[in-house]
Amino acid sequence: MPLPTTHLRSAADRLIAAADARQQCKPVRDILGDNDIDAAYAVQNLITEDSLSRGRTIVGHKIGLTSPAVQRQLGVDQPDSGVLFSEMRLRTGSTVPAGTLLQPKVEAEIAFVLSADLVDDISQSTVRAAAGRALPAIEIVDSRIRDWSISIVDTIADNGSSALFVLGDGAQPVSDIDFVSRTMQLTRDGAPVSQGRGADCLGSPLIALQWLAERARDNGSPLRAGHIVLSGALGPMVPAIPGSTYCATIDGIGSVEVSFA
Repeated sequence: MPLPTTHLRSAADRLIAAADARQQCKPVRDILGDNDIDAAYAVQNLITEDSLSRGRTIVGHKIGLTSPAVQRQLGVDQPDSGVLFSEMRLRTGSTVPAGTLLQPKVEAEIAFVLSADLVDDISQSTVRAAAGRALPAIEIVDSRIRDWSISIVDTIADNGSSALFVLGDGAQPVSDIDFVSRTMQLTRDGAPVSQGRGADCLGSPLIALQWLAERARDNGSPLRAGHIVLSGALGPMVPAIPGSTYCATIDGIGSVEVSFA
């Protein structure tokens, strides 16, 4: 039986209040239960509606929990998705001011800038044709849930534990790239801290994009040309340490960098 709207509103209000106050809150699984994925996305939708009412603009979507290493880190067993807003985007080389985030972590991935809508046919060939351009990306994830004590329900409700994202320069045409064999290295102040391959993202970042496109289409909000899609981590996420600089390099695609004050 679906949860009452009052329960969904209560969970959304808890997360909105935590974000507004820049304070951590207790998990929302005490309201939603441990496994109600539909309820978690309903809460995410309520938070998105609140964001839009405040004048925020959607520029794309993120896919999370695509890497087995990240799934093990958080104790979950399936991917999730969230919404990207315009003010979340940073230029490569940016510095995140101190106190901006609660408990940030960094992960490296491949981003797509879609060149076509994904509405009806969501085959792999159609997805590749619509994927447009590929860029290296760093996603800075954050959780409003205290001490990252999250279940799959908590992170979905909390917009996929999203915070900020950084895109590199020099986008590459998707048609020219073998995504499965791409290798990624993430460094902190020049020292390697995370590694992975395209195959570690649900088998391929394009498979992750296909998963999102199918979900978005079935929910009545298909992916559109111009949307930015973060396809998911290629390796383990690492804590964002103040005063450090993180650089992600993905062979054949490029590099991207962000620092924390």
